[in-house]
Amino acid sequence: MKALSSRTAGFTDSVIRRMTRISNRYGAVNLSQGFPDFDPPHEILKRLEQVPWEDYHQYSITWGAQDLREGIARKQSHFMGMDIDPDKEIVVTCGSTEAMMAAVMTVTDPGDKLVIFSPFYENYGADVILSGAEPIYVPLHPPTFDFDPDELEAAFRQNPKALILCNPSNPCGKVFTREELEYIARLAEKYDTYVITDEVYEHIVYKPHSHVYFATLPGMRERTICCSSLSKTYSITGWRLGYIIAPEPIAERAKKVHDFLTVGAAAPLQEAVVPGLYFEQKYYDDLLALYTHKRDLLLKGLDEIGIVHNVPQGAYYVMLDISKYGFDSDLEFCEVLARDVGVGAVPGSSFFREPVNHLIRLHFAKKDETLQEALNRLESIDRKILPR
Repeated sequence: MKALSSRTAGFTDSVIRRMTRISNRYGAVNLSQGFPDFDPPHEILKRLEQVPWEDYHQYSITWGAQDLREGIARKQSHFMGMDIDPDKEIVVTCGSTEAMMAAVMTVTDPGDKLVIFSPFYENYGADVILSGAEPIYVPLHPPTFDFDPDELEAAFRQNPKALILCNPSNPCGKVFTREELEYIARLAEKYDTYVITDEVYEHIVYKPHSHVYFATLPGMRERTICCSSLSKTYSITGWRLGYIIAPEPIAERAKKVHDFLTVGAAAPLQEAVVPGLYFEQKYYDDLLALYTHKRDLLLKGLDEIGIVHNVPQGAYYVMLDISKYGFDSDLEFCEVLARDVGVGAVPGSSFFREPVNHLIRLHFAKKDETLQEALNRLESIDRKILPR
C-alpha cells in the first residue's frame, strides 16, 4: 500500500493529554492537562438548562450565532478599547485550537516561514506542519523567559509570513511587557509580517503585570489576527468555543477556512455561553483574585517542600526545575512522579524546541483541596524519587 502522509509521519499523540491518561492510570492528582475541577458560572449553567428546549439543535450561522458574536464584540471592544464589528470582524471557532489553525492557514502558503517563541503550546508546531509552512523557533530564556532582541530580528530577517504570540504564555506564564510588544511591532512593520496572537489567558494576569492586546499597538490592528477562547475565562474547556478577531479582509478569508475545517461550533453551547459575555467587571476581578490565591497557595507549598520553580506572571501554569533528580528524560520523570508520588505533570521538553529536559509543568486551575492534596503528596518526592 502507498505510504501515509509524510508531513504527519512525525506526529505523536498530545503529550499533555497522554499525561492525563497516565495520571488516571495511577490515580494521581492531575495537574497536567489545564482544565478546572470546579463549575462554570451559575448564569451560564442556568442558560444551559434552558437551551435544549429551544430551537438551537441545527447548524448555527457558520461563523457564529449572531447574539454570540454581538456579545464577543461588546466584551472585547470594552477590554481592548477599540470598536469591533460583530458581523465583519469576528469568526466563532471550535475552541482557540481551531482558531489558531484557521489563522495560520489564512495567512500562510506552503513553504512560507512562521516565527514561534519556544517554549510553546504543542499545537503550534502541528499547525505549521499541517499548513505546509516552515517554523522558525526563537527561544524564551529561562528562568525569566525573556527573548533576545537580536535573536528575534535574526528570525525576522528570514522573511517570515507571520509570528505566533502567546500572551500570557503557555507553558511558562510569561506576560510580555509593553516594551517587548512594541519591539515585536516594529519588526512586524519593518519586515511586513502578520502577528497571530493567542490570548486565551487575557484575564489571568497577576499584579503588577498587565495585559496589552497586541492589536491595540499603533499600526498593528491591520496586521494582527487575535485568537482567543471562552474556555479559560468561564471554566468551560470542554465546550470548545473560541473565536478570531481580525480586520474584515482577513476575517472574510478566515470564515471560509473555518467553514471547511469544522462548519461551525456547537449551536446549543454558543447560546448557553452568551450570558457570560455580559458579566460586569466584578466577575473578572473575582476571577483574577481566585487564580492569584491558587497561585500563591501552590507556590508557597512548593517553597516549603523545597522545589525550585518560576513565578508565573499570567495564566495558571508553573514550571518546576527537576535538575537535582538527574533524569535524562523528563517524560520518564513525569511517569515516575505520577506512579510513585501520585501527581500528574507535563514534561517541559514537549514545549521546547531546544533540548530542555530539566523542567516540568504543573497547573493550578483546581479546587484548593485538590492543590493541597497534590502538595501533600509532593512532600514525599525526595524520598520516593531518588537522584539518578
